[in-house]
Amino acid sequence: MVTVTDKAKNKIEHLMQDSELDASYFLRVSVQGGGCSGLSYNLDFDNEIKKGDQFFEDQGVRIALDMKSFLYLAGTELDFSDGLNGKGFNFHNPNASRTCGCGESFSV
Repeated sequence: MVTVTDKAKNKIEHLMQDSELDASYFLRVSVQGGGCSGLSYNLDFDNEIKKGDQFFEDQGVRIALDMKSFLYLAGTELDFSDGLNGKGFNFHNPNASRTCGCGESFSV
């Protein structure tokens, strides 16, 4: 399961409102090859269910993960930072053995 902090929830809701997305949309979280540590995170809004999708809901945020991404992201917390040291979504992934300096890629 992927969990969402209060700050991340608020930012996701704000982005959905700004994009005028209705309740049929959910947050798709995935992992793809790339980045300086080998794997990178991807976030997007989607309303198409794909074969093998795993769905979770935390704090009212619906999250979809494909099976491959689920294996890498189980137990991950999604957070949002708007501080001076960086702005954006952050992944706190207990499965990552190494992350890059920017926090956008990882390896297991």
